[in-house]
Amino acid sequence: MKHRIVVLGAGYAGAVTAGRLAKRLHRDDVEITLVNADPDFVERVRMHQLASGQDLPRRPLREIFAGTGVLVRAARVTAVDVDRKTVELVGERGAKTLGDDSPSHDTLAYDTLVYALGSTVADHGVPGVAEHAYDVAGKQSALRLRARLAEIAPGGTVLVVGGGLTGIEAAAEIAEAHPDLRVSIAARGGVGDWLSDKARRHLRGAFDRLGITVHERAGITRVEADGVVVGAAGEIPAQVTVWTAGFTAHPLAAATTLEVSDTGRIVVDDTMRSVSHPDVYAVGDAAFAQGAGDKPLRMGCATANPMAWQAADALAARLTSRKVPRTTIGYAAQCISLGRRDAIVQRVTSDDRPTSTVLTGRTAARVKEFICASTAWALHHPTTMLPSRRRHLASPRGSGRLTASLS
Repeated sequence: MKHRIVVLGAGYAGAVTAGRLAKRLHRDDVEITLVNADPDFVERVRMHQLASGQDLPRRPLREIFAGTGVLVRAARVTAVDVDRKTVELVGERGAKTLGDDSPSHDTLAYDTLVYALGSTVADHGVPGVAEHAYDVAGKQSALRLRARLAEIAPGGTVLVVGGGLTGIEAAAEIAEAHPDLRVSIAARGGVGDWLSDKARRHLRGAFDRLGITVHERAGITRVEADGVVVGAAGEIPAQVTVWTAGFTAHPLAAATTLEVSDTGRIVVDDTMRSVSHPDVYAVGDAAFAQGAGDKPLRMGCATANPMAWQAADALAARLTSRKVPRTTIGYAAQCISLGRRDAIVQRVTSDDRPTSTVLTGRTAARVKEFICASTAWALHHPTTMLPSRRRHLASPRGSGRLTASLS
């Protein structure tokens, strides 16, 4: 009987894990199922581009994984039972009877689960975010913002809340694509205040060039239809408020018996294996893992790929009775786009502290685009990046004897 591996979520972390497992394990011995609510791979790092009005290429998951042995299921995960080792799914439509548009429910059993359901917008308890704010956390929300921006008359006001990577990129992209709108950005602390001095100077110059107004030390206490309330009495008017003030883990994990952090992320060891359930791995934004300097890895694409590599290689090693590889995950750089022709590439230490080495301008924009394009290409060719050996699972009798075939 084949070992059933179910991967939940086909963002960067989930898709890379599924593809890497397909390279490592013999398809005669395993059944890999990748479950994702959207039938396409969504380049989350480009959602600010989609929202600003740019068109992105479609990347159907079934085309990406054609010929790899990975089965793609387009369905939404509604529940996970890690004690019974089952996952509850709801399809986008019934389709079993002609004209039946009712959702199809299914239960999927697994032997090993890879949880990669990612994150969603964190409102931090601020009233009005859900009712009045837009975001760029996913494709549908980015398209919703795109449609709203297209409705605003020249001179209209857009406020981006959040001074982190997502907020900076969203503000710059919107301002460049819609020069007839007045764009501002507000942050509880400083905008980009973790960057080096050189990077911060370039950021401020870019904002000045794009006409972006910066509001720092602005704690938003409420979002309204026509702007936000700051502190006890201040206000920042805006016809559109874009909320980018952080992300939070998908809530499903916290509803299980898995050990999770106080933020709802699955606590894992250095191989991305759950510390409470050894048949569950977690990767990407869903996982709470320690990186270089014993610091928790932050959410983002920079950590999604190495976490996926670590999980896939560790799982494959355990299933084939080989030595489990262990690597401390660290950082190299932070890449921030400032529209299509400008960017910042901030070199950082392995524990994510900025150094004095910075690339800016068109050169940095080309580097950032190369990284994003290369990541998408690698996902579209999940089993061709490196030579691989698809190994058979270890003998069920525990002999540890292995056979292997060239891919």
